[in-house]
Amino acid sequence: MSFWIKTNRFIKAIFFNQVWDVPNTKNRIYLTFDDGPTPEITEWVLAVLQEHHIKATFFCIGNNIDKHPDIFRKLIAHGHTIGNHTYNHLKGWQTKQSEYIENTEACRKAILKHSGSKTASCLFRPPYGKIKPLQSRQLRKSGYKIIMWDVISMDFDKTITPEQCLENVVKNTTPGSIVVFHDSVKAFKNLEHTLPKAIQLLKEKGFEFGVLN
Repeated sequence: MSFWIKTNRFIKAIFFNQVWDVPNTKNRIYLTFDDGPTPEITEWVLAVLQEHHIKATFFCIGNNIDKHPDIFRKLIAHGHTIGNHTYNHLKGWQTKQSEYIENTEACRKAILKHSGSKTASCLFRPPYGKIKPLQSRQLRKSGYKIIMWDVISMDFDKTITPEQCLENVVKNTTPGSIVVFHDSVKAFKNLEHTLPKAIQLLKEKGFEFGVLN
């Protein structure tokens, strides 16, 4: 699987209906975390963010929400925002339209059930960044914002070192960047090294941290 660490501006222009960054004049960036909630790992992320007084956006898998509702509720209690990442982490390019929409709806129901809210998040990130145009169109017509990314840490990639992961983030983040990490078992070796150091280095560069909504 290949990714641009820094998303090409031509890709952003072609898929303009999807959110790749949030331009602003406040030097603000947006940390996001995919694939949780995951026991111990998500809680570790929460502790790091709390230490630095940072709020972030978590794109949660519905099945993980149902399996770990207490951790999910901690995300909300800590003031972070929640996004939909489908119920079973489906790859849109390999999934029928009806199944993809139903799976996204199942995640929405899990969010509502365990958040105690009457309204679910309007944020959606397609797993693997793979979504068909018609899937995107139907979700957007239903009120979702399709959130992609400007910078991907590649923390899930076991072929890169933690130092490379850190460089991916610090070197490529610019004002308005949406940055992707993963609070998953697969990513944790790189995440554990990168997240605290990246936050500190980005702060030293004068960045502020915001949440998506």
